[in-house]
Amino acid sequence: MTKKRNSISRLRGAGWLATDAVNGVIDIVEAMHSNITSLGGLLGNKKKRTTGITGFVYKNIRSMTGIAGKGFDILLGRLSMIVNEKELSPEQEALLAALNGVIGDHLSKTGNPLAITMHLRRNGKPITPEDPLFAIADKTKQKILILIHGSCMNDLQWNRNDHDHGAALAADCGYLPVYLHYNSGWHISENGLELAALLEETLRKVPGEKEVVILAHSMGGLVARSAWQYGYRSGHSWLKDVKKMIFLGTPHHGAPLEQIGNWIDAMLTSNVYSSPIANLGKLRSAGITDMRYGNILDEDWNRSDRFDPIGDQRTPVPLPTGVDCFAVAAVISEFSTVLRDDIIGDGLVPLNSALGLHKNPAFNLNFPDDNVLIIRKAKHLDLLSHSDIYAAIKKWV
Repeated sequence: MTKKRNSISRLRGAGWLATDAVNGVIDIVEAMHSNITSLGGLLGNKKKRTTGITGFVYKNIRSMTGIAGKGFDILLGRLSMIVNEKELSPEQEALLAALNGVIGDHLSKTGNPLAITMHLRRNGKPITPEDPLFAIADKTKQKILILIHGSCMNDLQWNRNDHDHGAALAADCGYLPVYLHYNSGWHISENGLELAALLEETLRKVPGEKEVVILAHSMGGLVARSAWQYGYRSGHSWLKDVKKMIFLGTPHHGAPLEQIGNWIDAMLTSNVYSSPIANLGKLRSAGITDMRYGNILDEDWNRSDRFDPIGDQRTPVPLPTGVDCFAVAAVISEFSTVLRDDIIGDGLVPLNSALGLHKNPAFNLNFPDDNVLIIRKAKHLDLLSHSDIYAAIKKWV
């Protein structure tokens, strides 16, 4: 019965999301209609609602959309008594993770059941309070590996090309792999704060001295650094257990794609005819906009509108003290040039950003030379399965 309820709630969430999407498109179309018919481009007026007969039409479209959404919800309630739904497939899990990465903050704010809640997993299953994690950790001599996925991904996607860094390190080095599953559409600092509390609660249940290694891919590295900062501010005990952090393609200083997206937003908003279209771009999540410069703290984003083109507002945050930190960067090109390394990088993250290098010395992360690996002729997702990268990780741990 629980599986039925979970599956139905996800389908109900899809219905709510569809209703929100339709209303959003209606808003955009009506705004453009209003601006054009009122000569907004000439008069400088920006109106969101039409009036008269036109306004009456749009109002009724919204009413019908709302009725359709409610009717869909009622229908799902009736189907829940007869439909035998199974758990999500890996493909469905991937789709849900991608959806949360793009609009996960909206899903959470609207109470949509499609929103992912943060939890730890093993073998694709949530770790429950009854899970004998401490007993398993004892068998591995308290060697725990925490894997944190990147934006729009999930814990199952650590397995790529029949390789999983976590499973391999369990077999080769005796680590207990524990995978974080989280809503990557939230602000990175929000996920960092929640992860800090989750690790404090979880690791406290594992008795004795522990050896914890954090392996993070892409945005996951920013979440890990954020969690460390909030754990430090709160005086958490789990910090002393962390011996090493390994960052795979983490955009420590942001990603050009989001910076370009912000520039396009500004250009579209500056023109009254195109400004409604800019709202489409602004559907992207807080997690994505945080990767413009690599925000990891609340104060990096909460002093202004996250879509304002105001430049890098971050507070410099060094690497965790007392922890051996390692950085792995991939570059698509075989040969080094400014364009290939500093702009293209692995297709998503530039080389210098992945290595924590910055023109401002205050932002430099200063990874030791021996703790850095650059892999050429490789893309962002190749970081999850490249044999040379795994060999380095195995050596480091």
